[in-house]
Amino acid sequence: MQVLNWITTAPRRTLALIAAACVALLAFGMYLQHVQGLEPCPMCIVQRYALVLVAVSAGLASLRGSKGWWMSFGVLALAASGFGAFVAARQTWLQWYPPEFASCGRDFYGMIENYPVSRAIPMIFRGSGDCTAVDWTFLGGSIANWSFVCFVGLAAVLLVLLLKGGKRA
Repeated sequence: MQVLNWITTAPRRTLALIAAACVALLAFGMYLQHVQGLEPCPMCIVQRYALVLVAVSAGLASLRGSKGWWMSFGVLALAASGFGAFVAARQTWLQWYPPEFASCGRDFYGMIENYPVSRAIPMIFRGSGDCTAVDWTFLGGSIANWSFVCFVGLAAVLLVLLLKGGKRA
């Protein structure tokens, strides 16, 4: 019960911490890419964009104390974290049950530049050979597994904040 009170008593603090956590996760992703040499697949890039949207939304929500302001951006952050969890779950599924004929598709930017959005978005979610590869693990979980856990955790904190914080004020 103490944790719930800590989350809801200062919503701006909680939202600022969520934004900081997202920035830390993005920094770790950049470390894995540029220092460890792991190339992100299209689904990883979509998860990064979702994480950026959560960070920006939570950061903007923490700037003002008015309830309508932080609740609006909090809902946007919750939606983005739900979307990120969906993409991470789909990538986890592809890693656990890889398709028989996995082909390495184009990179994310190549798909967006060469195809209309109506064709590029389904291609991203279809995944490619790169999306099924498990190049890094921590405690038995792949990057997609941990990404899912992080997005669900962010969504849970945001949901508690929006439900309890909305009733209190």
